Amino acid sequence: MAKCAVILAGGEGKRMKSNKPKPMSEVLGRPMLQWVIDSVRGAGVENICVVKGFKKECIEEYVATLPYKVETVYQAQRLGTGHAVMMAKDFLKENEGDVVILCGDAPFMDKDTIADAFAQHDKENASATVISAVLEDSTGYGRIVRNADNSLKAIVEQKEADEETLKIKEVNSGGYWFDTKDLLSVLDSITANNAAAEYYLPDALKLLINNQKTVGAFTASSPDTVLGANDPQQLEELNQIAIKKGYR
Repeated sequence: MAKCAVILAGGEGKRMKSNKPKPMSEVLGRPMLQWVIDSVRGAGVENICVVKGFKKECIEEYVATLPYKVETVYQAQRLGTGHAVMMAKDFLKENEGDVVILCGDAPFMDKDTIADAFAQHDKENASATVISAVLEDSTGYGRIVRNADNSLKAIVEQKEADEETLKIKEVNSGGYWFDTKDLLSVLDSITANNAAAEYYLPDALKLLINNQKTVGAFTASSPDTVLGANDPQQLEELNQIAIKKGYR
């Protein structure tokens, strides 16, 4: 089964107080982007495309130093995760099979989670599978709402959730497996009809569900898979977690 990866790395991260893209911020001396690339390759996916944006030359220069090929595409305007994936449309068209889409600033999305999520995705012959995690405090995250058969019913964002939905501890990690052909079938139908006027990738799941496609959710064994950093303090916390838990 052919597999490829799209890693979203266009973020500026203004609160980082840095002059480089947020995914280039380091955990244990390695850019967070490199952690994600290593996990993807460790899961057996070597065909990789990085979506660059803010300070794109930093991504380009770094990728050029790697001993293997990583493609890049440019997202000139940062208009959401769905828009970022739209920038990789040509890459997706060239790669049939399945694609894992990950955030370039989530360093603890590990290879086993990526591989095990694909195994479920493949077994269920799903059009899409969101990687989730269970958090003690799920505040701020999109909640995973499941059907009686355990398939995905919806991802409900914090600001749209009712009281019962807010009690859900299972959240969206921002990582997904898609059947590439099925993703392309709905990608251009994602709209920006929201307060931020952005294109959100979870809307692709909603469209697939509306099209009666199978959409699942795989729960990662570690809540760390969802962790990222938005400021220097959170970055330091990631470094401390990496040291404490022996992440490499």
